[in-house]
Amino acid sequence: MAMVNQHGYEKDFYAWALENAQLIRNGKFSEVDIKNVAEELEDMGKSEKRQLVNRLAVLMGHLLKWEFQPQRRGNSWKNTIDHQRSRLKKLLNESPSLKNELLERISEAYKDALFIASDETGLPKEDFPQDENYTLEQLLNDAFFPE
Repeated sequence: MAMVNQHGYEKDFYAWALENAQLIRNGKFSEVDIKNVAEELEDMGKSEKRQLVNRLAVLMGHLLKWEFQPQRRGNSWKNTIDHQRSRLKKLLNESPSLKNELLERISEAYKDALFIASDETGLPKEDFPQDENYTLEQLLNDAFFPE
C-alpha cells in the first residue's frame, strides 16, 4: 500500500515529514511530495541564517552592555556571551557556508544588538556606536571582552 498523501502537508506536518523521509529512504522518489520537500529544505536554510543573525545580535548586545555598563558586569552577562559564542561556532562548524552569511549579516545583527543593549541597559540607542563595533575575529574570540 502506497503512503502517498496519506498525511497531507497542511494537515499533519510531522507525519508528512516522517512519511516523505521514509519514501526517500525506500527510493520511492516518484511518491515523494517534491514541491513541499524542496520548500521545507529552503526554509531550513533560511532558519539557519535567522538563527545565525539572532545569536550574533544577542552576542553583540551583551558585548555592548559589558563595554558600556562596566559597573554591572557579572557572571550572567559573561555566561550569555560565552554561550552565544559557543552556539555560533557550533552552527558554523555544522554549516561552514554560513561563515559568508555571517560576514554579510553583521550589520543587520548589529542593528538588533543596539535594541537589545538599549532595552536592557536603559541607555538610549544613540549612546552606542551606530556602526558595527566589533570585528568577526573579536566576536568569535573567547578571550575578547571589550573594556
